[in-house]
Amino acid sequence: MMDANILFHSECDFTPSKKDARSRWIINSIINESKRAGELCFIFCTDEYLLEKNIQFLDHDTYTDIITFDYCEGDIINGDIFVSVERVTENANAYGVNFEDELDRVLIHGILHLAGYQDKSREEVNTMREKEDFYLSLRS
Repeated sequence: MMDANILFHSECDFTPSKKDARSRWIINSIINESKRAGELCFIFCTDEYLLEKNIQFLDHDTYTDIITFDYCEGDIINGDIFVSVERVTENANAYGVNFEDELDRVLIHGILHLAGYQDKSREEVNTMREKEDFYLSLRS
């Protein structure tokens, strides 16, 4: 069985807190989805950095809070998850939540994409939000 390897990397002036607790929470969330955690890298960056990736790889000329690159193999969750710290900050302010809660919502959103969930239709968006809320409630 492959051991989980969760990395946190920053392309900007940001260092996430509670890395060990977040890693355990992410792994437990993956297990709860009947998957196994493999190699995951969370890359924290600026809006401009993520916009560049969005244009380069997805041909989308829009700002976003997250881009997920899926390298899953069977039931093993592998991927790179790019997160705009600026967008998370702005969204936290817009939704009236604290930064850490919004950051965790974005992180688990990326994991849910890797687990096979989509958010294109209204029904998919509702399912994604329910899953996010459920996993946020399980944080320690």
